[in-house]
Amino acid sequence: MIRKLNIRDLPSSLLNSKRVFLRADLNVPFEKNSSIPVISDDTRIKSALPTLQHLTAAGAKVILASHLGRPKGQVNDSLRLAPVADRLREYGVDVLTVPDCIGDKAAAVADSLVDGQVLLLENTRFHSGETDNHPEFVQALANVAKPDIYVNDAFGAAHRAHGSTAGIAEHAKIRVAGLLMEKELNFLEGAVNGRNVKRPMVAVIGGAKVSSKIAVVESLLHKTDRVLIGGGMMWTFLRAMGHNTADSLVEEDYVDVARDALRTAKELGKEILLPVDAVVAASFASDAAYEIKQINELTSGMGLDIGPRTIELFRNQVLDAGTVVWNGPMGVFEFEQFATGTFAVANALAEMTAKGGVSIVGGGDSVAAIQVSGLASKISHISTGGGASLELLEGKVLPGVACLDDQLEH
Repeated sequence: MIRKLNIRDLPSSLLNSKRVFLRADLNVPFEKNSSIPVISDDTRIKSALPTLQHLTAAGAKVILASHLGRPKGQVNDSLRLAPVADRLREYGVDVLTVPDCIGDKAAAVADSLVDGQVLLLENTRFHSGETDNHPEFVQALANVAKPDIYVNDAFGAAHRAHGSTAGIAEHAKIRVAGLLMEKELNFLEGAVNGRNVKRPMVAVIGGAKVSSKIAVVESLLHKTDRVLIGGGMMWTFLRAMGHNTADSLVEEDYVDVARDALRTAKELGKEILLPVDAVVAASFASDAAYEIKQINELTSGMGLDIGPRTIELFRNQVLDAGTVVWNGPMGVFEFEQFATGTFAVANALAEMTAKGGVSIVGGGDSVAAIQVSGLASKISHISTGGGASLELLEGKVLPGVACLDDQLEH
């Protein structure tokens, strides 16, 4: 169980008038085809507010950093953080901005901050040194921030050893987690590895490829009671079991890996439950003709969603669980007629949570399904980090977490 210091462990007197470098995840999406930048979902901004408010209320001088999009080390005016700063002001944050995250101008504004004020640095990924964690970039960032305290609240970027997530931490005397980071660790680490896990624990894993999820499946086999597999990756497992998969997505290089996972589950006395029927289409298209086919009767077509019998099977498993971890859609979620299985899992999770269970959702399409279905408030925890949540569930050490202090030095 990971236990890192968080900002609540620091007395207000230790934060007052101190320079705090806060790494948040403000990588918000924007409306497509809009002539001006319009934020389409500010969930990540709202998620950062508790930590920002805690620090500013204590009188800290906050130097706030984030990336936005993938500018690949180049300045991209469409990926500037000005709209984020405007939204923060709407939420009552006294925030200043600068045109870069490093340099004399940014340093001068940082030096001018008064207690309780926030400086939002420009997109850190405008510099290649950010993703490279290059010492020169990290030093330049430190020259601006001059941090007494480093706070990492960017769980979504915690699996990356970047300049602003791990490198800058070495320049601060105190390194702690923000409130969002603490919440993510408590749910994702605590619910899976904690002493008081509600059983049975079920993992629902979907998505297109086994290759991106197999490490999670293998790890969760040791921690959960059963794993339910849907999405495109189910076909590689079904091929490993000897089923005809017709034109469905199969990663040939991972058939043996899937077979090994099935064998491991049996040896551990655990279950990997696979679909018994599927929604099968003639082609990969949003308006493709389709029919329901039993897995053992499949001879043609491509499976694009789990079928009604499987939905009922998975639903019952979720409703009978004490804890459910869900990552990945059950079908081609971007096509409405092949999103039924994914929405069925979302609804089942909301129902089991209402009965007192613990539901944890991570991964872009899984989170999108929860949001679109209006069920977000009925889920115990929705992770802000797809890749980070996967790596944590795999048992990997996240650089943005490893750099934080375990205890205060006296």
